[in-house]
Amino acid sequence: MHTLTTPCTAFEGTRCIASGQLEQVAVKAKEVIDRGERAPVMIFDDGTSQPIELDLRGTAADVLRRLARPESTEGAPAPEAEGPRGPGRPKLGVVAREVTLLPRHWDWLNAQPGGASVALRRLVETARRANEGKDRVRRAQEAAYRFMSAMAGNEPGFEEAARALFANDGQRFEQMTESWPVDVRDHSRKLASAAFAKL
Repeated sequence: MHTLTTPCTAFEGTRCIASGQLEQVAVKAKEVIDRGERAPVMIFDDGTSQPIELDLRGTAADVLRRLARPESTEGAPAPEAEGPRGPGRPKLGVVAREVTLLPRHWDWLNAQPGGASVALRRLVETARRANEGKDRVRRAQEAAYRFMSAMAGNEPGFEEAARALFANDGQRFEQMTESWPVDVRDHSRKLASAAFAKL
């Protein structure tokens, strides 16, 4: 879910028209559309490159009012009533899900101090810390590729640029994106820079 402060970037065709918080970018996109520009206006989340769909009808105030309004909660389950807490563990936000393991895995987990749940949480936290750099690179690659596919999928060198992105070859990526429209090229490079950073 996007909020008024979500960092994002808007394009009119291949030209960058705004970058910043969604509140300001939405107003700028509205201005461009009201001028009757023919190129499509697209807004991308800066963190994920997911497109952001906005209802730009009405005035700029109408657009901002709709943005500020939380999504409808109709049909959502009612929140649990917070009553006085009894003795025992505090509520930690733990979510129960099914995990399927072989019997020998369960035997090992159950033999660990604190039991299976504590051992699993410890293993997940260790893996998260160990893979933090790789996860950051993967997220940057995915965000850059998502934007490139939407905005430069028909540009010369797109496939080679995508290969260079996932091969962690920053120099080749720069070469393959050089002929792209300037704003699309620069935003693609900005997104990809996190993928090329040293782990």
